[in-house]
Amino acid sequence: MWTRENTFETIVHIILEQQVSLASALAALQQLKEKTKEITPEQILTLSDEEMRACYVSRQKTMYIRGLAQAMIKGEINLEKMAAMSNDEVRKTLIQLKGIGNWTIDVYLMFTLQRTDIFPIGDLAAVNALKRLKKLSPDITREEILDVTEQWAPFRSVASMILWHYYLSVPRKK
Repeated sequence: MWTRENTFETIVHIILEQQVSLASALAALQQLKEKTKEITPEQILTLSDEEMRACYVSRQKTMYIRGLAQAMIKGEINLEKMAAMSNDEVRKTLIQLKGIGNWTIDVYLMFTLQRTDIFPIGDLAAVNALKRLKKLSPDITREEILDVTEQWAPFRSVASMILWHYYLSVPRKK
């Protein structure tokens, strides 16, 4: 399993990965590191909009990252406590933040908290790999996909990792 530390920087990285390539997200994260030396809530809040943009962070993601930083400074989000929470409790806590949705939470649960029974239904790579591998209809519903993944419980995260590896390694037909 891929792992990530339970830090503010990790959640910033996951936010940066939303709807872009992993390489683009990593480039933005590296720029932020160069600018701040250490990605902390306090450091992020010192950056102007222009400085965030120069680090390849969109206006929208800047708002999301600042919102997370403020919530952490105010004590509304405590990452150490998240590790002891149930998946549902983590989801209820994080979903309140603007820009943090189910995909971001799923990735956080899987890679940071190492939860073994998550299928990231909002992840196109995992879903498309599943459709291709199982020869499922392109029109399959979310509920039907979740029904297929139910048989993998309590190891849906492991199955998701296999699907991602499959997605990255098997050439797609043009």
